[in-house]
Amino acid sequence: MSQILETSPASTAAPEPCRVSFGHSVDSMPIALIGDHAYAMAPGRDGRHYLVSSWRIARPMAAWTRADFYGHCGELADETAFRAKVLEQAEHLSERRALGRRDIPGGGHTPWGPSQGGTAYAEGVTAHSTAGHGGFKLSAERNSKVHPTLRSAGGWYEEDAEWAIVAISFPHLFTASERRCAEATLKDSWPDCWEAIFGTILAPGESREKDRRAFEAEHADDWIVVSAITSEQKSGFVECVAMPGGRRGAEERRFLVPASEYKAGRFGFVIDPDRHADYAGPSSFADGHGSRSS
Repeated sequence: MSQILETSPASTAAPEPCRVSFGHSVDSMPIALIGDHAYAMAPGRDGRHYLVSSWRIARPMAAWTRADFYGHCGELADETAFRAKVLEQAEHLSERRALGRRDIPGGGHTPWGPSQGGTAYAEGVTAHSTAGHGGFKLSAERNSKVHPTLRSAGGWYEEDAEWAIVAISFPHLFTASERRCAEATLKDSWPDCWEAIFGTILAPGESREKDRRAFEAEHADDWIVVSAITSEQKSGFVECVAMPGGRRGAEERRFLVPASEYKAGRFGFVIDPDRHADYAGPSSFADGHGSRSS
C-alpha cells in the first residue's frame, strides 16, 4: 500500500477533559456549555431538530433562548443524539487544546486574498483565514510528504475539502473528530485517490462521488428533474422540467408529479413516464419554462 500518513510518537497522557454542563433554556430547548462554547437542540419543521451553537452568552444557562444561537451544525435525531454530539465536541476541544496550536498575525498573501490571521499547527503547517475563504499552507518540505495523487504544487489547500488532504497526511496534528471528518471528506471528494492510496474499494454509500457516478450511469437515458415548482394550475402536483440524464442544455420535457411523491433525492428525481404525466399547459415557472426552481 502506498504510504501517505506521517507518523509521530503517540502521547501517553490523555488530554484533560473539558467540563460539560447540560440544562434547558427558557423555551425548553436542551442546552449545553463547554467553556465559552454554547450548544442547543433547536426545533425545526416537521418535528425535526438541529444542533445550533453560540459563543460567550453573557447570561446564566437557564436564561438562554433560541435567539442566542446563530451557528447551524446539522440535524439531530433526538436529545440522546444531542448529548452524544456535545460530548464528542468536548473531546475534540480537549484534544485541540492539548495539540498546542497557536494563533499568528495576518498580512501575508494567500490564493484567497490577504490573510487576516491564522493558526500554526506545527512548523510548516499553517491555516490562514481571509475575508471570504481560507485554507492551509504547507512548506515545501511538508508538502513533499503529501501523496503525489493529492499534492498541490504550490502547497495551498482550501478549507472546504482540500484541508482533509492535510489532515490525512499529518494525522498527529489533528483531533480524532477532525480525522474522522477528513477521512469522510477524502472518500466523498476523491474516491479514486483513496482507493489507490489505501488499496481498497469503496462500497456503495461510502463515497458521495462514487454514488453520483453510479446514479448517472444507471439513469443516463432517464428523464431527471432539473427544475421543479409547486403547480399553481394543478393542485396537489409539482411541475417538473426534466432532461435526459439531467444534462443541462439537452432536450427538455415537463411533467406533473404528485406533491406527496416528489422528493428531490440525493442526485435528482427520476421521472417515470408511465406514471408521471407529460404536461404542456400553463406553467407556474416565472418565464414559463423552468428558470425558477424549488
